Amino acid sequence: MADETGTDRPRYLKIADELKSAIERGEYAPGDRLPGENVLAPRYGVAVMTARRALRVLTNQGLAESRKGAGFFVQAFSPIRRRGIQRLARDQWGAGKSIWSADEDRPLAVDRVTVEEVVPPAHIISMLELGEGETTCARSRRFVLAGRPVMLATSYLPYALVAGSAITQADTGPGGTYARLADLGHAPVHFREEIRGRLPTTEEAAALGMSLERPVLKVCRTAFDAAQRVVEINEMTLDSASYVLDYEFDA
Repeated sequence: MADETGTDRPRYLKIADELKSAIERGEYAPGDRLPGENVLAPRYGVAVMTARRALRVLTNQGLAESRKGAGFFVQAFSPIRRRGIQRLARDQWGAGKSIWSADEDRPLAVDRVTVEEVVPPAHIISMLELGEGETTCARSRRFVLAGRPVMLATSYLPYALVAGSAITQADTGPGGTYARLADLGHAPVHFREEIRGRLPTTEEAAALGMSLERPVLKVCRTAFDAAQRVVEINEMTLDSASYVLDYEFDA
């Protein structure tokens, strides 16, 4: 099989392609065990390491998962449909709802929560238009669904704006950070999200329990109040195999 450049594809990619096609045809259902490397190697006349590499391609694509001592299985996790427009509507957080509830009915766990006053990175200082010596309230947390880490997030808010409010506590209360900003007279009225893809850092991959070879989605959200002041920068790292980004809006 030749690729679009006219050169032969590596054999491990051919094997991965055939397994992927079999999964898509329904020959292997979610949760089914895939043929192991010791089965694939003689079937395709390749070395065990080549067969193992093919299986790793499927995990990096989010189609399979490796279970220690048990082999490779078709991914049974149903990706989160992240509804980028609906989740940020004021009638969501303004009614005391979590923005997550616009995406999912499945119970979400939040762990590794830290809230601290910090001097933020230079790009955050610039985006928040902070003066010399000004600090931010940095809220970091990890989101876990069905035992699977799916996202890391750190929000930065001007500390002078939120000092003494529930935003500086681990539990911000009903409606979360945006509802508390509204209480302070700085309700977000406009959002901007930038999305990029890249490979994870070692620390990100470890925190998300994923391969260094599978991309993450980097989402940076900027929240503006009615005076067009930037009141929050939220930097998120999403496991690309755990999410579908859904943007639905009228023409």
